[in-house]
Amino acid sequence: MHGVELSVRPARKVKMGLEKEKAETSVIMDEDLFNRSIEPILTKKEKLFSTEPDRDPNDINSHLKVEFEDIIAEPSSTHSFDSVWIWSHAVFELLKFIFYRLLTTLLAIPMAFVAGIVFGLLSCVHIWVVMPLVHSCMMALPSIQVIWASLMDMFVGPLFHSIGRVLSSVNVKTVQN
Repeated sequence: MHGVELSVRPARKVKMGLEKEKAETSVIMDEDLFNRSIEPILTKKEKLFSTEPDRDPNDINSHLKVEFEDIIAEPSSTHSFDSVWIWSHAVFELLKFIFYRLLTTLLAIPMAFVAGIVFGLLSCVHIWVVMPLVHSCMMALPSIQVIWASLMDMFVGPLFHSIGRVLSSVNVKTVQN
């Protein structure tokens, strides 16, 4: 059994000429019990300092993570003034931020409304129309297959058999001039 030991050494205090001595205190606790007793404290701290939620957990928009250096890059042989570089970087980031916020403010709710309608309709049609038709066809296919095979054997098979016998007596000769 691994244990965690907490101990306090004796301390001497001198107060108005009197010497007071504290006794040594020690607590021995099982490590598992210590870890279990500290978990609620850690989880409370984690909740206090939680990070911003990931709005793209499946990383479907990873191609949109565009930085200034991805768009404008000066090779080492050609540099503008440092102040021009810093200000252009600042303007790029500021305008990207402002226009994204502006456009999402104007378009996010209407686009979410339209997307909700479209995906709701697609889901409804798929669940209540397409899949029942597919399952109906799959259930009816074995009997349709039997009927189809009978029709092929009765009409199409003999027809092509007769055409094959007629054309088997035809001879083709090639003559070169």
